[in-house]
Amino acid sequence: MSTYYPRSASFPLQLGRAILLVCAALLLAACGDRGPARASALPSGATVLVIGDSLVAGTGASRAQSWPAVLAETTGWSVVNAGVPGHTSADARGRLEGLLSELRPDAVIIAIGGNDFLRRVGEDTTRGNIEAMLTASKAAATHVALVAIPEPSMGGQMLGMLSDHALYERLADEHQVALVADAVSETLSQENYRADRIHANADGYAYMAGRVAETLAEAGWLNR
Repeated sequence: MSTYYPRSASFPLQLGRAILLVCAALLLAACGDRGPARASALPSGATVLVIGDSLVAGTGASRAQSWPAVLAETTGWSVVNAGVPGHTSADARGRLEGLLSELRPDAVIIAIGGNDFLRRVGEDTTRGNIEAMLTASKAAATHVALVAIPEPSMGGQMLGMLSDHALYERLADEHQVALVADAVSETLSQENYRADRIHANADGYAYMAGRVAETLAEAGWLNR
């Protein structure tokens, strides 16, 4: 015959405290995964540096129709287009320090990596270059964002289903910067928005600028 041992009167209280502690820990963990804190809005005339390659420069249309130019018209910011066709993450990293010193921007938007993927540069190399750019940008500016670039995929492009390279979400999370996801992927997935396989046309850059502005507004950069 088994023996019954009554629980102490404090057992329900101890159990309740344990449940509350577990819930609090889960809540704190969830808050830690939410990404960067909401930024303050940038005023009209704020200097915003956009550094990248041909997709920043506006290849496939004109520099005046590039997405940084359209973003400037939309926001009232003074957007500096530092896109150079053909540049890799190493090239952009090499230019960044001088641009930060010269311009002293309020915000930096980094959109680089497509040429690394096309030239099969090692992912660790690309990651290291972009990490260095994020670190330098955060030290120099109050607002920093990273634009995700799609992973090369002929099939994905033909089917209109390009997707961002996973590298960008990881970097944005680790460095706690705003991530502009899907803007480039969505643009280059649509034939009517492309000038060629890897560049947008004027309509595509306008669409891209809208997606960038939408994301930055959600991050607090813009008052909407």
